[in-house]
Amino acid sequence: MVSFPNAKINIGLNITGKRQDGFHNLETIFYPIEIKDALEIIQANADETTQFNHTGNNIPGNESDNLCIKAYKLLKNDFPDLPPVKIHLHKNIPMGAGLGGGSADGAFTLIMLNNLYNIGLSKSKLIDYALMLGSDCPFFIENKPSFARGRGEILEPVSLNLDEYKIVLINPGIHVNTGWAFTSLNIRNKTDLLINIKNIPVEEWKSYIVNDFETPVFNAFPAIKNIKETLYQAGAIFASMSGSGSTVYGIFDKKSVPALNFPDSYFLKWV
Repeated sequence: MVSFPNAKINIGLNITGKRQDGFHNLETIFYPIEIKDALEIIQANADETTQFNHTGNNIPGNESDNLCIKAYKLLKNDFPDLPPVKIHLHKNIPMGAGLGGGSADGAFTLIMLNNLYNIGLSKSKLIDYALMLGSDCPFFIENKPSFARGRGEILEPVSLNLDEYKIVLINPGIHVNTGWAFTSLNIRNKTDLLINIKNIPVEEWKSYIVNDFETPVFNAFPAIKNIKETLYQAGAIFASMSGSGSTVYGIFDKKSVPALNFPDSYFLKWV
């Protein structure tokens, strides 16, 4: 079985408070975008162990920390008859870029195993498992534009379609540590009602929508701030960092898509 886990961007990201469990409450709009990894799962022989390999972009860390393997182990723990599998991931979405690529891979693994072995998990149960993998993972079970609250697991569909625009993603290859980013925040403890985004024209987002991580990240990494400024100078209707960075996206009118001059080493993709 093969699937193609896609990335996401955050439209607005408000950290509204610290939770007793150590996590943070947030509000954001998750929006799926057409940049994808490729994920294949096949059954291994009965005398083999579950295997994971990858191609494409480098994936740092130990194999046991990969969310695809963690997803398999979560289900194996509750469904002991789940056979060993071979997982191959072709990594195209940049790592540590605020695009949710790892979260998508883990969530898609849950979905694929559920379908491949007829486990019978409901969508709500898949979301429960996904939250055990990470705060962004539940979104990829639904994979539709959503207003997210809580850790990111409380999802409400929103009517938002950006097909009439062109979106460019720029990533300078800077890894922003998410833990550091959270400790650097000035938590505002307020609600910006992003759920009402459908009532705000894209042309006015610049005046209303913010990503709370931009202030500390831009201060620490001026190159990321410069990307956002360059996108606005090029005519972007709206530009923002996604997640805790380091990817910055710009939304442009399809009729006036500019030529952008960024270093060749930057990841640049129009969607």
